[in-house]
Amino acid sequence: MRRQSAFEELWIWERVGDRLPWYYAVATNRMPAKYRIAARVPVDVDLAADEKALWDAHDAATGVFLDFWGEIRGGERRIHDLPRADPSLLDLSAELARRMLRHCDFCRWNCGVDRVTGTKHGACQLGSVSRVSSYFHHMGEELVLRGTRGSGTIFFTSCNLRCVYCQNSDISHDKERGIPVTSRELAAMAWQLRMEGCHNINWVGGEPTIHLHTILAAILELASGPPLPEDLAYAEAARSDGFHAAREDLAVHEGELNAPMLWNSNFFMSPETMRLLRPLMDVWLPDFKFGNDRCAVFLSKTPWYWETVARNHKLVHDWGEDVVIRHLVMPEHVDCCTKPVFRWIAANMPRALVNVMDQYHPDSACDPSS
Repeated sequence: MRRQSAFEELWIWERVGDRLPWYYAVATNRMPAKYRIAARVPVDVDLAADEKALWDAHDAATGVFLDFWGEIRGGERRIHDLPRADPSLLDLSAELARRMLRHCDFCRWNCGVDRVTGTKHGACQLGSVSRVSSYFHHMGEELVLRGTRGSGTIFFTSCNLRCVYCQNSDISHDKERGIPVTSRELAAMAWQLRMEGCHNINWVGGEPTIHLHTILAAILELASGPPLPEDLAYAEAARSDGFHAAREDLAVHEGELNAPMLWNSNFFMSPETMRLLRPLMDVWLPDFKFGNDRCAVFLSKTPWYWETVARNHKLVHDWGEDVVIRHLVMPEHVDCCTKPVFRWIAANMPRALVNVMDQYHPDSACDPSS
């Protein structure tokens, strides 16, 4: 008889377990993470084809993925009934993100700059290199995410919003902070965190959206096998805790690494980014910051906020995804932001879990010499 882990025995699951069924099943290794299914979905396209052909193939393969996912959830298939595909939907997703970097449209700004050449910069001010500020077992996230051994959090630098009250301004406003990472080194961080017992891999920042190309390439690496020792050694430069006790029994499903993917984002993303993430993310942790565009422009210099973020939240809901929404209550913005956001969630995502956050603490606006 299978013994329950401390994570499974947490009191919170009696209250919210039916709201996060897929994430819970993957985190406890009852089900394979989505990226493992995507690696077994074949695509009928040459990855050197033009971008439109790749998107058409991605749409078709996503339909196949959803069929496989439904069968696995329903117990009609097991992951090993499906052979590893070459090329797969996971390969295709990583290739499309790499192509998008040439005319960057990862987020709603749709800057269109060639971040590979790097002669011009968009809203995030980044080229093609991703930097990680830190990674660790995060014990400060929501209980369903931090569990008993932490959320495997990887903090990227820079952001596509300019919130004047930013809680992580040291990394969001400083794109040079941290260490540059390749997809292999990033995969090594994720592999290490999950093997040590973290309940998920938490892609966050700053903002992860602007690092989509590196993240999807890292997930592809993660699906391919363990990291090289030199990549693990390099990753240690960004490690910010001393947690190194390996717990392989908490990380494996049917003999393979099984890591739930968590997208922790401001949700100011393009439709294309949402399409790429759909077959790869197991749980979503979006912000819903502002109740109107006027406040979004005033507090974060961000136009088109409401239409973009509401659309992306609605997509996640309509897809039947597991989601926890965050809203930070700000002084003098209860009537204009908090109440409209909650009304919208109640009308459009009535079963979504919501974390009402109270840690408004705008350090970034203070005198740095004080």
